[in-house]
Amino acid sequence: MYKTFKIYFTLPKNIFIFCIALLSILKSIMIKNLQNICNDIVFEKLFHKYAKDLRRFLFFKTKDIDLAEDILQDAFIKLWDNCDTVNYDKSKSFLFTVANNLFLNIKKHEKVVVQHQKTTTKLSNQESPEFIMLEKEFLAKIEKAISDLPERQKEVFLLSRIEKKKYREIAEILGISVKAVEKRMHLALLKMKEKIGNI
Repeated sequence: MYKTFKIYFTLPKNIFIFCIALLSILKSIMIKNLQNICNDIVFEKLFHKYAKDLRRFLFFKTKDIDLAEDILQDAFIKLWDNCDTVNYDKSKSFLFTVANNLFLNIKKHEKVVVQHQKTTTKLSNQESPEFIMLEKEFLAKIEKAISDLPERQKEVFLLSRIEKKKYREIAEILGISVKAVEKRMHLALLKMKEKIGNI
């Protein structure tokens, strides 16, 4: 009986300690809820807190308000999709990093598209029947003009234009002066120009 009375007498102190512990736990839970990005209210607060700066940052990079707005929305969607894993205190850096990466991906994609268009245009020009026909006619004209050159001029022309030798090297190969090489090349070019235009 005495033991029971003693327990009841000391119970209020234990309840007080219990209440303090309970309040501490509730406070911790409330703080966690206030920092839980998956909570709609917290997410909305983050949006209002960072959207303006992020939009300004993206507009500076893109110079296009619509594109900046699209990237901003995508960045916040990414934050929402990863709300369980992103630390509340790192949400700003997460948003800016994601937004910057999205911007860089768009730029890379634009470069690929431009490069593809250039390649496609180039290939379509090269593969068109008109282009192939003109190319064949031009090559035939060049071959005919070269074969019609006098032997000495042809020799110098081929060494210079096909083998990319310098006049001094040609002079050494043929055992003639550089002036003689220049004269033969000049005459060869004049004859080629008469037949096919500028070389």
